[in-house]
This record gives sequence, structure tokens and C-alpha cells, in this order.
Amino acid sequence: MQGLVRQLALALGGRPAQALGWRLLLRVSKDAFLRSLGTPEPDEMTELRAIGIDDWAWRKGQRYGTLICDLERHRVIDLLPDREPATVEAWLRNHPQIGIVARDRNGGYAGAVSRALPDAIQVADRWHLLENASEAFLLAVKRSMPAIRKAVGGRTVDPKMLTAVEKLQYEGFLRRQQTNRMVRQLADGGMPIRQIMRQTGRSRKLVRQVIRGEREDVFRIRESSLTPWLPRLEREWTGGCRNGAELWRRLRSAGFRGSLRVVGEWATRQRRAERAVPAGTGKSPPACKIARLLTSSRDRLNREDAFMFVRIEAALPALATARTLADRFADMVRYGAEAALAPWLDEAEDSMLGAFARSLRKDCDAVAAALSEPWSNGQTEGQINRLKMLKRQMYGRAGVATLKARITAMP
Repeated sequence: MQGLVRQLALALGGRPAQALGWRLLLRVSKDAFLRSLGTPEPDEMTELRAIGIDDWAWRKGQRYGTLICDLERHRVIDLLPDREPATVEAWLRNHPQIGIVARDRNGGYAGAVSRALPDAIQVADRWHLLENASEAFLLAVKRSMPAIRKAVGGRTVDPKMLTAVEKLQYEGFLRRQQTNRMVRQLADGGMPIRQIMRQTGRSRKLVRQVIRGEREDVFRIRESSLTPWLPRLEREWTGGCRNGAELWRRLRSAGFRGSLRVVGEWATRQRRAERAVPAGTGKSPPACKIARLLTSSRDRLNREDAFMFVRIEAALPALATARTLADRFADMVRYGAEAALAPWLDEAEDSMLGAFARSLRKDCDAVAAALSEPWSNGQTEGQINRLKMLKRQMYGRAGVATLKARITAMP
């Protein structure tokens, strides 16, 4: 019976296990189920050779823990109550036989592994490398937005051709420009960031964004229910279907669950954009769309996007070089071309991806291992998703001991 109680507690937690137990004529309280989790099972942990380590959120943005996964057995080994380097270092010192540690590019974990296991091979997570490369290229596009608007004819914006939502964004852009000019003037005069914060009352993050040129985008888009269907919509639009209701019906037949209003607004924006292009209103796409456009294959673009692609590349050769470098880095990660890493770093340091390249050079051994070793942190990320499910199943009230008992006992 104790084994049955423990298995129900591992699978369901306290209250759900009690509800099911009573249906099975097992009259056990929720507290008894939870107490059964405190009885440790026999330790089946074999000698560890390769582990993955990553942080997980107790409360996002406020408190974090650490999850450690056995990459060979595909099981969680331990949960640590925080992500402090000292805590991770102490745990690693108790397992000196570990030879491979897969991690993200968290500097705290890298230092803890280097101090506790100096001979271990550290492997940077490949997914995070690709994500960081995409973010670096998007930052380069954001910094180049004034020049991009000029390249595509975007010297001024005609408010008469904007929708109500776009007018609000444009007005917000004008307000941001006032703050941007004030911050840039102070920065150009040699004032440090901390003093600019005190004088303007703005946050450190905002001041840094202005100095880096990250607040120059006029129209910013957000993810919506329509985002995965945009390629299908553009094909229908190019094929001659210009009626919003008909577009919505076609998407519904393909599985779209959004409202007619969303599709109708998209169709209205498309019609206004087509009327605006010959008139030279100067409205350029947002930075995220331009970044996606520049990293797409030319043969997959429609005629208008292909013309924009050519104009941007011709006007900003440095951005075109950054795009080529980003593509080459993605190919290196996908195909494990370790030998190409050092030449790429030398070339990228003098480009618009220089900051990204310098950060890779600081962690060069782990990045090189990611291109040559078969290990990665993907399964650790999957275990964190499972941990989140267990935490939410218990309404976020479970302690680390309960979470550890459930996630380590269930393969």
C-alpha cells in the first residue's frame, strides 16, 4: 500500500491523488500522500559522465532555481533551490567524475564549472547560439533603421495614410524622438550613463537603448493569432483574393480560429500600403520584418520584397555583410564546422556583429565544443518544461523537495 500511495503522489500530487484514491476506496489524506514523497527511493544514480545544467523560474524575474539533468540516461538528477554560482560549484565538487557539462551561455554557470571541474568539457547550447546570432542581427537592423527608411523611400511619413493604431504608434515615435535627442545630446557631451539617468529620470535600460540606436523603429509589430498564417495570406492576396471576408473563410477552412475583424484589418492595411507605395509616403516595415526579409532566401520573396531587399543591400553594404556573417554562423552551428569558427570570429569582430563575436570569443572553448561534440542542452530545456507543468499542477505551492521527488522519480 505504501508503494501505491507513493506512486499516486508522484503522478498527481496531493489533492488530485486524494480524489483518485477515494474513488479507488483508498482512504488516504492529501497530507499522507505528500508525506510519502519524503521517503527517498534507493539511489539508482550511476557514475555521471555528461550532465546538462540550466535555470528555471520559481517566480519569473524574481527567483530562480537550477535543474541538473543526466544527458546519458535522460533523467533529472537534482534540483537546486537557487542559481547562485557558489551553490552550483558546491554540487559539482561532490561529483568530480563528471567530464562533460552542457549549459547555456550563463557566465555564472561557466565560472562555477571552471572552478569545480577545471578538466571538464563545457558545451554551449546550440539553440541559444542561434538565438543570440538572430538577436545580434536584429540589433544591427534596428541601429540601421534611419538609413533603411531613406533607402526604401522613407524620408517622411504621411499620417493620412495610417490606420488608427498606426497613428498611435507614430505619435509615440515622435514622443520617443524627443527623449532620444535629449539623451543623445548628453551622451555626445561625454556624460556617463548613470548621470544621464539621474538628470533625465529615465531607466538605465532606456538610456542604453537610445545610445545603441535601438529606439529608431517607427512601427513595431507584435505577435498575434494571425502571425503563423501570414505566408498563406500573402499567397492568397498575390493570387487575386482581396476581400477580407473571403480571406477569412479560406483561412477558417484551413484551421484558423481567429476572428473576421483580424483578417479584415490586415486586408485594409494591405490595400492602404499598395496605394501608399506609388505616392511615396515613406512608410517602411518594422525592424523585425526587415531582419526576417534579409535572412530569407531571395527566391522565396515576392516581387516587392525582392526590390526592397536589393535597395537595402545596395544602400547599406555593412548590413549586407552582417547578414552574410549571420548566415555563415548558422551554417557552422547546423553542420558542426568547428574549423570555420576562428576565421569567422576574426572577420565578424570588425562588422556590425562585433559585440556578438567578442562575447563568443570570451566563451570560445564552449562554443567550439558545441560545434564538435554531440551533446547539447536541448533535453534539459525539455525537462524544465516538464518541471513547469508539475509546478503549475500543484498551483505553484510545492517546495523544492516535493518538486525534486516528483521529477526525479518519473522518467
